[in-house]
Amino acid sequence: MIQVIETKLEGLKIIEPQVHNDNRGYFIESYNKNEWKEHGIDIDFIQDNQSFSRPKGVIRGLHYQDEPFAQTKLVRVLVGEIFDVAVDLRRNSKTFGQWVSVYLNDCNQRQLLIPKGFAHGFCTTVENTHVLYKVDNSYSRKHEKGIIWNDSILKIDWPVNTPILSEKDNLLPTFDEIVDKTKQGV
Repeated sequence: MIQVIETKLEGLKIIEPQVHNDNRGYFIESYNKNEWKEHGIDIDFIQDNQSFSRPKGVIRGLHYQDEPFAQTKLVRVLVGEIFDVAVDLRRNSKTFGQWVSVYLNDCNQRQLLIPKGFAHGFCTTVENTHVLYKVDNSYSRKHEKGIIWNDSILKIDWPVNTPILSEKDNLLPTFDEIVDKTKQGV
């Protein structure tokens, strides 16, 4: 059995699977299409992606893909912990430009279901963190977009001041720049 927790951003959900613990460790059913359908979640995931971050303080994101390659993501941590963030980029949403964060780790076993139309990023809070996420659409370099992690409009309260970033993530545009490009149809 899963517990589905709604967030303040429509469609963004925290999923808590049932954890079966004993003296050997634990067992969870991290995804069950039929059970999820009973909770109104019917997504055809097509690919699993995994990332490994050796140091703590790594930020990956904030990433998203434009249509027709927008992706729904189901994010979970296999080992370690992340501060996970989703930003609402849906123009017609009452919560456009707002964000939600949640700590996902190998102890709480929480997952974050991020619908299409959101930017996503995370910061590792411990060393040697392994993140697994499912997506429902293919990767397209041409449609890949992002927002700089320390955007002054979004004001995300990251748990780190000087993160470790990829070159690409360090050069991402601001929220205002992506909004302006969208207005101009670029």
